[in-house]
Amino acid sequence: MASRPRRRPTDRRQPDRLQPDPGHPSRDEGGGRRVQCAPVRVIPGEFTPPARLLLGPGPSQVHPRVLRAMAAPLLGHLDPAFVAMMEDVKRLLRFVFATENPLTLPISGTGSAGMEAAIVNLVEPGDEVVMGVNGVFGTRLAEVVERAGATAVRVEAPWGRVVRAEQIEAALRGCRRPKLLALVHAETSTGVWQPLEDAVRLAHDHGALFLTDCVTSLGGVPVEIDAWGIDAAYSGTQKCLSCPPGLAPVTFGPRALDALHGRKTRVQSWYLDLTLLERYWGEERVYHHTAPISMNYALREALRLVAEEGLPARFARHRLNHAALAAGLAALGLELAAEEGHRLPMLNAVTVPEGVDEARVRGQLLAGRGIEIGGGLGPMKGRVWRIGLMGESSQRVHVLAVLAALEEALRAERRLPAPGAAVAAAQAVYEA
Repeated sequence: MASRPRRRPTDRRQPDRLQPDPGHPSRDEGGGRRVQCAPVRVIPGEFTPPARLLLGPGPSQVHPRVLRAMAAPLLGHLDPAFVAMMEDVKRLLRFVFATENPLTLPISGTGSAGMEAAIVNLVEPGDEVVMGVNGVFGTRLAEVVERAGATAVRVEAPWGRVVRAEQIEAALRGCRRPKLLALVHAETSTGVWQPLEDAVRLAHDHGALFLTDCVTSLGGVPVEIDAWGIDAAYSGTQKCLSCPPGLAPVTFGPRALDALHGRKTRVQSWYLDLTLLERYWGEERVYHHTAPISMNYALREALRLVAEEGLPARFARHRLNHAALAAGLAALGLELAAEEGHRLPMLNAVTVPEGVDEARVRGQLLAGRGIEIGGGLGPMKGRVWRIGLMGESSQRVHVLAVLAALEEALRAERRLPAPGAAVAAAQAVYEA
């Protein structure tokens, strides 16, 4: 075996040191070691999204005016012009929430950030929180409450059914001192529309605050914060407001503010602490974080579109398109999964027929027609399709398109609905 040649004393190279290629960058790992980085390949071309019709559980279609607003030049987050625009956003959010609450603003984050912000600002370790659990988002609420160190008192209902007032009252009576009652107004995983007014009264009768998740309902059905006495609510921008995801509108009323400012412990999250955020969004304009500038441009324009249409007309549009869709689905032999009388007009959970491949149908709609609908979550995975008619997605032409696509897909699954029956049934609703 040949012996290794000795290194000459004049050779100063270190055997454990890589010799970087001058054509590629290297990094110093300390101790004199340099490691050559892998070459970066330039990705050719701009990303061009494929054409899609978004009829799933979110995001919804976005109006061209909103997209143009997002493309406007950036301003600094404390620029006087941006600060003035922030006031527009707050005023428009109060309009959509039907409230005069001064603390009404968009959290920088998605609807889940709104949920977490509401909980960590109102709940302290050891508190008892009663919540309805009849879907994915009620379950998530309970988890966030427990992570905040509070006790989650779950009021369970079958998925697809509402939580009953008598269940809520029994749970509140069973608590020593309930701090909060929380209900999901529009359960996106099941299509259930939860009544709130009696629950608000029960919460206040037992000395508790009332919080609602209206991520999917805001801008699609009435959300009457002041008239119903709701203490706090949060939403998201990507559903019935038809703005890209990334902001979470929240509103806190007087009772919620008293609880916030009377806390015995600090809010667990610095980023979501509303005592800090209200100083940035209020008159003081104290720097907190760099707000997503373009997203706020988009939200302002999306809210302007809501105001131009008017809330009563917007709600009526959602109801009409839901009725037409339901008629067309019935003509295909399909049923809605949510309890009758409590079905959301903007989120329709459709029971998948026995023997039909749920995912294959969705894939055919996407690949063949460019139409996105959603699948089920949790116990409903594989059992329902979720068809969203939210905001800009809630249009007659979209209802007819998805019904025609479903008929085609069901034929591929060896189900044979009468040709054109679904579209004809929907058209009859529109023409009535």
